[in-house]
Amino acid sequence: MGKKVAEIIVETLAAAGVKHCYGIVGDTLNLIAHHINESDIEWVHVRHEEAGAFAAEGEAMLTGNLTAVAGSCGPGSLHFINGLVDANRNRAPVILIATQVASEEIGFNFPQEVDFKAIYGSCSVFCDMIITPEQARRKTVIACQTAIAKGGVAVLIVPVDISHATASDAVPYSVHTNVPMVRPNDADLDRVADILNSGEKVAIYGGSGCRGAHAEILAVADRLKAPIAHTSRGKDVLEHDNPYNVGMTGIIGSEAGYLAVSECETLLLLGADFAWRQFYPEKAKIVQIDIAPAHLGRRHPVTLGLVGDIKSTMEALLPRLKPRTSTEFRDRLVARHADALESHRSKAVPSDRGTIPPIYLTELINRHAASDAIFCADDGTPTVWLYRHIETNGKRRVFSSLLHGTMAAALPMSLGLQKCQPGRQVISMSGDGGLAMLFGELMTAVQEKLPIKVVVFDNGKLGFIDIEQKSEGMLPLYTGLQNPDFGKVAEAIGFWGRTVTKADELEDAVVTWLKEPGPALLNVKVDTMTLVMPPKIDWGSAYGMVLYSAKAMLQGQSADVFAMIRENL
Repeated sequence: MGKKVAEIIVETLAAAGVKHCYGIVGDTLNLIAHHINESDIEWVHVRHEEAGAFAAEGEAMLTGNLTAVAGSCGPGSLHFINGLVDANRNRAPVILIATQVASEEIGFNFPQEVDFKAIYGSCSVFCDMIITPEQARRKTVIACQTAIAKGGVAVLIVPVDISHATASDAVPYSVHTNVPMVRPNDADLDRVADILNSGEKVAIYGGSGCRGAHAEILAVADRLKAPIAHTSRGKDVLEHDNPYNVGMTGIIGSEAGYLAVSECETLLLLGADFAWRQFYPEKAKIVQIDIAPAHLGRRHPVTLGLVGDIKSTMEALLPRLKPRTSTEFRDRLVARHADALESHRSKAVPSDRGTIPPIYLTELINRHAASDAIFCADDGTPTVWLYRHIETNGKRRVFSSLLHGTMAAALPMSLGLQKCQPGRQVISMSGDGGLAMLFGELMTAVQEKLPIKVVVFDNGKLGFIDIEQKSEGMLPLYTGLQNPDFGKVAEAIGFWGRTVTKADELEDAVVTWLKEPGPALLNVKVDTMTLVMPPKIDWGSAYGMVLYSAKAMLQGQSADVFAMIRENL
């Protein structure tokens, strides 16, 4: 006896490990939603499909499991695109069930017809349509398997008449996945060892591809007496329990991390695809190891690039390395990083005017958050405060839109993280601009009874854009925001809500906010002139700030210039 295609699709998703499906029902999606309701998959009703994509991405990145989103024809499935671009760049296994108008109407500019294959083809690892009912299980299996195996977004397009059709479903296609051990061959490992053994001032620079290889990387670093710098996406992978840690490099990095990479003579680049070429060493020999062949040498020329997972490759490499004795290079940078951390802590205090620097707010959250808390940050200054000032310990996890760099990811991503980890504390570090963009998802948290904790860095402007324009010598333009009292608005929605403007009230508010059993929003009026200082200030940015200051003073904005200087001394 046959089954409806909609039922076959849902059965296959459940068998592939899908636990949640995020979306908004309607029209061409209704029958699939009906079968989801009868399955073990839980439907999560978001207020905007873009938010559903971010939520699914968060769940998929944290658990490694396939997660689903589903949309109606036309705008319903189209709305997912920004979040799915982010998910695909983060190699998160997410599948979109994009329902479509009836097959006989495709190609005739029918109302709500969208060419999903043309649109999603460039931001997915699989994108295809079920043409006949008999393809249903086979094509759904391929979509699921590709998303899991390649790490990325699969898009399965389902015309509404196909989802209602009956298929014989006689052939038992099923999803098969595994995680193979991949490492370079012995001859190539010998070449790596020769380069590292003969090199001076060896440094390790690791990224998110190092997850699961913490002990192996530390063993290699110990033998090479190498400092370990990490990308921002590698923070919760390599920062904790690491006596050789020297922090990040890049725009939001630290001076010690920057110097480790820029001053080394031999660099071991592990599971990192860091994009900004100016932060790579100019003359060092570089050995790059990555599970993705396309990553090798695409950011900067390398001496030797090899494909391998970091854990098994480091295990095989370690016996080939000669123990070093000199620790001068590493010790100098480790000490410098420790001094920088102490300097950051000394600045994480209320201002002398009783106002609230964002660093002080972040330090209080760091101090009082759970030891296994999950943090999400909006793109811009909240991301900087997260990666610079929240400590990871091997149990905490951190998420943000680093590769895609989109606004408004923190709140919706926290929904998916909380949904799949109901017993953990999930904290959304939201900018006022990012929160407003997908503000409706606060209602999703209430409806789904998700006890997320949202903190709003309310500085009344698009803070990072404001800094960008100033560093280019411009007077800030179109960055100001007229905000409501987010604390009161959150209360009206059903959150615990509070707004804090005075530093002496902040710590008690943070403690109370984090202890709330349900969804809670803390709106904090933070200083508006805090700058994000890079590890190395180039002449262009310095000149831009001077030019901005001169323009501001000529236009009678001296108070703003003096406030900026005062808040960043």
